[in-house]
Amino acid sequence: MSLRTRRAIILALAAFGLWQASAGLYIHAKAWLAQRLIASAWSSTLAGEHEVKPWPWADTWPVARLQHLASRSDLYVLADASGRSLAFGPGWLSGSALPGTIGNSVIAAHRDTHFRFMRSLQIGDELRVQTVEAGEQQYRVVEMRVIDTRSDRISFVADESLITLVTCYPFDAIVPGGPLRFIATARFEPPSADQSTSKLPI
Repeated sequence: MSLRTRRAIILALAAFGLWQASAGLYIHAKAWLAQRLIASAWSSTLAGEHEVKPWPWADTWPVARLQHLASRSDLYVLADASGRSLAFGPGWLSGSALPGTIGNSVIAAHRDTHFRFMRSLQIGDELRVQTVEAGEQQYRVVEMRVIDTRSDRISFVADESLITLVTCYPFDAIVPGGPLRFIATARFEPPSADQSTSKLPI
């Protein structure tokens, strides 16, 4: 192989690597910026506005704020879990209970952006959920497992208030979109006397 050919191959590989890195950075930057815009829409929602779109052409809006305290993750949940919505934030699966109500509220997000913190999630971790109707509520992770979407289903029915987080699995899979999902279920914890006036951390 000639020196010129080797140089051409090296340059091609370097260009490909740079392109891949740029694409990854773009995805993360888009996710970060979208959450800032959605946060503004959520503030307007809390002030009394209804179905506030984070940007004029959006076809979704925030329905809840979700925090994982251990990782300092602070996220805004969108009104549906379609592919176009999940590009910008976690999405609530319509048909499941609304966050903060009785039943199982199912929230999905991508494993490499908004639900990246699920890699380090542990039983007993605290989640905070804020909604217009219920205000701020505390949940505790009580179960984590992997399911196969070809044979398993997540039940939306529960006689208590649950939050179930769903993301793709394995976390380090090279090809996305396989049949496995990592799910974590958290149970509502009524506030104790010294927690009754606590607020979501800024």
